Amino acid sequence: MNRALAAGLVLVGVAGAGVVLGLLLVAPAGSPPPASATPSPPPRPTTPSAPDEADTAAVAVLARAIVDAIARHDSAAFGKLTCRPQTAEALAGLQRMWDAAGPVTAKLLAPPELRGESATAKVHVEAAGGVKDTPFPLHKENGRWCVPG
Repeated sequence: MNRALAAGLVLVGVAGAGVVLGLLLVAPAGSPPPASATPSPPPRPTTPSAPDEADTAAVAVLARAIVDAIARHDSAAFGKLTCRPQTAEALAGLQRMWDAAGPVTAKLLAPPELRGESATAKVHVEAAGGVKDTPFPLHKENGRWCVPG
């Protein structure tokens, strides 16, 4: 009987949460907030917090590893920098493209820009075929900085 009672209470709780969520989603966007008994203090101006030193260092290491993988034409090393494992076919395609480009030089245009759990590393690449500046998006996933995709 206790198991049935617990299951019933869980179902009532889930149904109640669903009703509240449904009302929040259906409420008109322009409806005023409910009046409260005590006035809230005026909002304090916020300043963006400085990036965490560990994240700043990790993003810098990742950006440098991207540059090194490009300069060495090392698709296997680049594949280890991605958030999701890359297929052998995808890495082979990247390797063919880099091999066809011939010798290249790569460098960071500036220190990576960090915004919370996202960042951008702007990489400048020069090869016989031309010059290209590429912004690499970076993301923190499960405590690890990586290249999404």
